[in-house]
Amino acid sequence: MINTSICALLSSFQDLWQLDTVRATILQHGMASSTDSPDAHQGSHTSSTLQVDFSWKKYQSHISSAYEPSNPIYIVKYKTWRSPHIIVKSATSDVTIGTGTLHAISINADYTIHGRKGKLKALKRWKTEYTHLSEAYATPHSSPATMRWTSSSNFKTWDFICLDEQQMPVAKFSANWWGIKNTANIEFLGPKATSEAARDEIVVTGLTLFYCMVLRINNLGSLFGAIFARPGPIKEGEQEGSGKKTGTENRKDV
Repeated sequence: MINTSICALLSSFQDLWQLDTVRATILQHGMASSTDSPDAHQGSHTSSTLQVDFSWKKYQSHISSAYEPSNPIYIVKYKTWRSPHIIVKSATSDVTIGTGTLHAISINADYTIHGRKGKLKALKRWKTEYTHLSEAYATPHSSPATMRWTSSSNFKTWDFICLDEQQMPVAKFSANWWGIKNTANIEFLGPKATSEAARDEIVVTGLTLFYCMVLRINNLGSLFGAIFARPGPIKEGEQEGSGKKTGTENRKDV
């Protein structure tokens, strides 16, 4: 028991050290300008920061620009007992942008983005460190980019940092411990800070990872899932159906 506590404490210090390194990198490079990216979204939503507002009455979230909170970009619906458990829709067209599916025992999670299947796979058993394969951050005519998520928390927020293949931060999902309505903020960094494809991907994967970790904290089955998990990078062929359409894109009936 004592050895387990010491290992957990050392792991926490390592998480904090990693987060400090990432924060220093963020401060050094700053938030990217909307003119940095040739594929930046040219619509009305060019903010590099989104806020997530939860409605207890409707049991759903509205995600909007931090500068235009009254004009939602996404609507997120939650289903407790039926998968997919997280459904992200366009607030203007009601088209399904993506979904997230959690598991009672496995510490990995599955998602779809515009009908393409993907997996959030744990890199460590006892640390919040995950990976996913990205179409949005891949260079043209190449394989999907391998992204890495790391996290740490303090008294106020639980931060999830997404790093690209060069280990540069591209987004930060900050969940507010004490938020009743404003439950999270999502910041986008780097040359794709205003890319619509990158925004869709981070919103879907960030929400899925956050609720995956909430489930792990509150679910005894996830403890056994971590014990028997095979953490590590996503291997070729492991992510069955990755990059293939699920047939659910443009759905309006979810």
